[in-house]
Amino acid sequence: MDVLQIIKDKMQRDKKYRPKIGVMGGTFDPIHFGHLVTAESAREKFELDCVIFVPSGNPPHKIHQVVTDKNHRYLMTLLATATNPYFEVSRIEIDREGYTYTIDTIREFEKQFQGRAIFYFITGADALNEILTWKESEILLTSCEFIAAARPGYQKQQLYADIDYLKSNYNGRIHFVEVPSLAISSTDIRFRVKNRLSIKYLLPEAVENYIYKNMLYRENE
Repeated sequence: MDVLQIIKDKMQRDKKYRPKIGVMGGTFDPIHFGHLVTAESAREKFELDCVIFVPSGNPPHKIHQVVTDKNHRYLMTLLATATNPYFEVSRIEIDREGYTYTIDTIREFEKQFQGRAIFYFITGADALNEILTWKESEILLTSCEFIAAARPGYQKQQLYADIDYLKSNYNGRIHFVEVPSLAISSTDIRFRVKNRLSIKYLLPEAVENYIYKNMLYRENE
């Protein structure tokens, strides 16, 4: 039985139970250990019942960038999270037509959990600078809590200033978590594959093998 079904069964038995669910969105092109360590750190620190990974379908902020086919990104995310019983992967954005927005995803999850779950959206600290440009950002900031993840050495003064601003002006509920493995990036992994450099130990071996088997990130082949 998967963790989401366990949570829903517990909700049926205990009407006062309000699960704490992490939602980690991203293109995951490809998913790597930085994403996984971030999710696990957030799960542990904030005592989340589970973390749902949500590969983006058609992200509006990347319309001018080449993004790998969504089904490849979904399958890589499945492979990367398979060994963690607290991780789930959702097709909610992969299967949605048109552009995919975080507020629509949170609303759909709210319906699935009968409005009783407490959602924590896990994102990179850099995203806080852009969050007010997201669709219905003011509603989103009060619909879920945010966990901003940053690598050691990140400009914390600016981050804390951004958090204070969003809290004061938009009633945002924003937390901070420091994650060493965030130094790994999907951009660097794509570059290394294209240039025949090793990506070993940057991402799960199953994802590494999937990339090579499907010849992802290699141009003109």
